[in-house]
Amino acid sequence: MQTRSTTIIGLIHKGQAAMAGDGQITFDDTILKAHSTKIRVMRDGDILAGFAGAAADALALYELLEKKVDEYSGNLTRATVELAKEWRMDKALQKLEAVIAITDKEHIFLVSGTGDVIEPDDGIIAIGSGGSYALAAARALLYANPRMTAENVARKALEIAADICIYTNNQITVETIK
Repeated sequence: MQTRSTTIIGLIHKGQAAMAGDGQITFDDTILKAHSTKIRVMRDGDILAGFAGAAADALALYELLEKKVDEYSGNLTRATVELAKEWRMDKALQKLEAVIAITDKEHIFLVSGTGDVIEPDDGIIAIGSGGSYALAAARALLYANPRMTAENVARKALEIAADICIYTNNQITVETIK
């Protein structure tokens, strides 16, 4: 049996960062919760982080990320790389089953326990079961209407993903950095 916490989309667009997450948590093929919050605002609103995977594991990673951000004086790139290194090398952390998306107004990253630290070329990250749908929707929305705000793109992309992915619902939380 597997618990899933999905879907997150994050992007940087026109000087604004936005991250949206759905509210659904499933256990195998059963919806356990419809109104979950998967995005954390950090460092007085300067950093957003969202997760897909096991909630308790993600919370542990959020705490470690906050420590790394403080340790490196708010340098998100350095903190993210150090998080991935520790996650990959620490025996206890290696067992964590989550993926996180992290952004400030300048950088956006996908970080995994296998040591991945990926900063996409187009400033859009999507994770979780509906991540591919949300990513495609965000790219199409920006192509069709580059004047949309990051917040509106994130919300609409997640709405589209929720219409397609059975593990994604339309109880959406959006956080922004302006």
